Amino acid sequence: MALDVVTFGCRLNTYESEAMRRAAGAGGLDDAVIVNTCAVTGEAVRQARQAIRRLRRERPHARIVVTGCAAQTEPETFAAMDEVDRVVGNGEKLNAASWAATRAALAGETASDKLAVTDIMAVKETAPHLVDGIDGRVRGFVQVQNGCDHRCTFCIIPYGRGPSRSVPMGAAVAQVRRLVENGYREVVVTGVDITNYGGDLPGAPRLGRLIKQILKHVPELDRLRLSSIDSIEADDDLIDALATEPRLMPHLHLSLQAGDDLILKRMKRRHARADAVAFCERVRRLRPDVAFGADLIAGFPTENEAMFARSLALVDDCGLAHLHVFPFSPRPGTPAARMPQVTRAVVKERARRLREKGAAALAQRLAGEVGARRQVLVESGGVGRTGQFMSVRLAAPAAPGTIRDVTIAAHDGKQLFSS
Repeated sequence: MALDVVTFGCRLNTYESEAMRRAAGAGGLDDAVIVNTCAVTGEAVRQARQAIRRLRRERPHARIVVTGCAAQTEPETFAAMDEVDRVVGNGEKLNAASWAATRAALAGETASDKLAVTDIMAVKETAPHLVDGIDGRVRGFVQVQNGCDHRCTFCIIPYGRGPSRSVPMGAAVAQVRRLVENGYREVVVTGVDITNYGGDLPGAPRLGRLIKQILKHVPELDRLRLSSIDSIEADDDLIDALATEPRLMPHLHLSLQAGDDLILKRMKRRHARADAVAFCERVRRLRPDVAFGADLIAGFPTENEAMFARSLALVDDCGLAHLHVFPFSPRPGTPAARMPQVTRAVVKERARRLREKGAAALAQRLAGEVGARRQVLVESGGVGRTGQFMSVRLAAPAAPGTIRDVTIAAHDGKQLFSS
């Protein structure tokens, strides 16, 4: 019998889905579909519900179990769906014992509520989950942190993930070493708020120290990459590693969200516009080949055209090349949902303009890559990624997971082409 996992959302969810597949298998669950949901926007929740209904049509006899952030923040929403057999919380989803209990409940061996969701705020530690790899992925992922202690006014994620908690450095290094032993040339450090790493550990080590320890103790690792970071929390060791460690990839995805100071205050962010610009200028001086990406929200409550224009200008002022644009989505229970809203038409129109600005910025950066020599990690389908996370169409076939040294010959505005 098949055990399938359908994943929505972030890289951390992708990593956890693999760990969850193993935990559920160890718990004896089979002939089931686990839906690992995302709660970051209302649209993400809608897509999960739509997928659940489709899965029920396609597999009428399979058990459907829903977990993840949306299951944690809106458990009753999913429990009320006839298509759903069980709802498992984020605090339980990586525990083999909880999956054994789910298997027994689904089999009718035990009397059990449809809901198996506990208080995520009571979770105090994150156990290291050894994942040897993810099928179909040429990058390995290592989770070093979970949860978030901040309370941005738009964000529901702390209520789905719980408080910030870190994986001990030794365990994180061991996970990276295991991935390298299994053939991975690149590893991505991931979590919910990785620049808040270490505050709950003895001695309160910071992310930069962890990165240096990984590179020191796993010399066989070719490439180490960071997932999204909060630039205001970046420590001196992290900046030094970016400047001096060529194996740390010159690509930073920043949680910026907006470019107007008043909107940033209303978001309860911890940085000002000038902080973001200064950070990018500092890192670019130390690592001139760096590429920046960023999350930006369009149409946050009270945003007027002048405020939005400052977010639009941030793309140039920070030199952003990769944008993740989110049309503002009011999440029930968050302070931003109670603020004066921008009309949906304006939100969508501003998101479109941000995406167009991002597409133009990417094309400009790609044009600057022509003629350069780049090392490319080969993915499937004859494409790969540079250290700056630029997509490259290779001139000759190469095995996925290998690294090729190529010359960039051209671009089409979205992708590079090697000679």
